[in-house]
Amino acid sequence: MSDHGKRQSDSGGPIPGIGVRNSVISRLSLVVAAIAACAIAVWVGPLGTSGRASGAAPLAAPQPVAHNEPLETYEGVITDSHCGAKHASAIGESAADCTRKCVHAGEQFILVDRDSTYMLEGEMQLLKKMAGQRVRVIGTLNGKTITVNHVAEV
Repeated sequence: MSDHGKRQSDSGGPIPGIGVRNSVISRLSLVVAAIAACAIAVWVGPLGTSGRASGAAPLAAPQPVAHNEPLETYEGVITDSHCGAKHASAIGESAADCTRKCVHAGEQFILVDRDSTYMLEGEMQLLKKMAGQRVRVIGTLNGKTITVNHVAEV
């Protein structure tokens, strides 16, 4: 070996291909290291700071988010998004029974008040009980949807 640390042949010259081979091995090592680093980042990334994967179930129940929207009062008839204010009298059912049947089939509860119609969400058991009746609904409005906090017969 010479002072520069390069391999030499018995004749004193550099060994053919050794410098190229070391260069290829160095580049290949860098590529493998980069792939390994990416794989580790993908595997560890979802763990975040909580120590669990993002798809894992939370350790404690989530706390309800405080809403700053004020509670408002609305009056109208609880019906469903299929029939609206006009239930078919030919089927021989009350508005309440028709509403419950339509909601059971996949329609949404709505509140109809003159020219206004609002989708209702939350308090499903209470909405089922009050279906077809004129009511006072207390809740928060988001667009055309009322999140129901309370329902009372008018």
